[in-house]
Amino acid sequence: MEPRATSDDPHEQSVVDAALYRDGRRVASPSSMAETAQLLREQPGTMAWIGLFRPDAERILAVAETFGLHDLAVEDAIVAHQRPKLERYGETMFLVLRAARYLDDVEEVEFGEIHVFVGSNFVLTVRHSEAPDLGAVRRRMELDQELLARGSEAVLYAIVDSVVDGYAPVVGGLQKDIDEIEIQVFRGDPQVSRRIYELSREVIEFQRATRPLLGMLDALIAGFSKYERDTELQRYLRDVADHATTVAERVGGFRQMLGDILTVNATLVSQRQNEEIKRLTEASFAQSEDVKRISAWAAILFAPTLVGTIYGMNFVNMPELKWELGYPFALALMLLTGLVLYGLFKARDWL
Repeated sequence: MEPRATSDDPHEQSVVDAALYRDGRRVASPSSMAETAQLLREQPGTMAWIGLFRPDAERILAVAETFGLHDLAVEDAIVAHQRPKLERYGETMFLVLRAARYLDDVEEVEFGEIHVFVGSNFVLTVRHSEAPDLGAVRRRMELDQELLARGSEAVLYAIVDSVVDGYAPVVGGLQKDIDEIEIQVFRGDPQVSRRIYELSREVIEFQRATRPLLGMLDALIAGFSKYERDTELQRYLRDVADHATTVAERVGGFRQMLGDILTVNATLVSQRQNEEIKRLTEASFAQSEDVKRISAWAAILFAPTLVGTIYGMNFVNMPELKWELGYPFALALMLLTGLVLYGLFKARDWL
């Protein structure tokens, strides 16, 4: 839901929606924070629900002064990038929630952040990202007047429930990514290690968003019981806590699975490297054997060639030229040299 223009004040552009409710029905839609505060004072029994989208520091400080918000909580809302938490400042609760949504086109998880201030007669949401869609939460609550009539704590329940429900598609998307990675690992895809690393970072970030939520919900349920709040809302919150526990367990399982997949991938890569080294070694050994055989036969053939070359010089002063046994002797010498070399190379397994 895009921010609507509520006045000529540029700071008011950050106001997505502001409304007053009585008995679960919208009774006013003020156009400014000042008007909202004035109507809230003039109409006892009403509850204000104001939604801000990426407000600047000046806008947040003005709202904080109007509703008497604690300085530390206001500072967190301005700075943003906070861990999920629940804090109480007198009669006001301050929650930081991390929303998430799965982007199918890029197969990535996008994380958002929302700060919620809850008082006895007001709910103020400060959203720093597109997700979650609190406009849908408001429309659902306005259709369920009985639930909205339970007050600001019912609105808080609806916001937390929306954030937790938004985790389900993310869990499904991560499961699909892990299944694809397993296929890539056993296919030997060289890019799979990078994808495992990137997905592990997303899972860790998702775990940081979901794990603190369990303690927050436990504290919230305990606070509702301590301050004797609506029993039905306690039941609703327990249901949200069950869903959040399931998500946290799945995310923890994803992290373990990715660790195991990374180990398997490293093992398979090592095996492929060993097989490649073995293949190269065998090829080198075969090549070495061929070289030895060629060298042995070259040496065997070289000896007769050398003898024949010497005897073929035909110099005058060569006594063997007029020796009757010179030709048989030369042939015998060639044959004997070849046989001796053949025997030596055979003994050394060169042939």
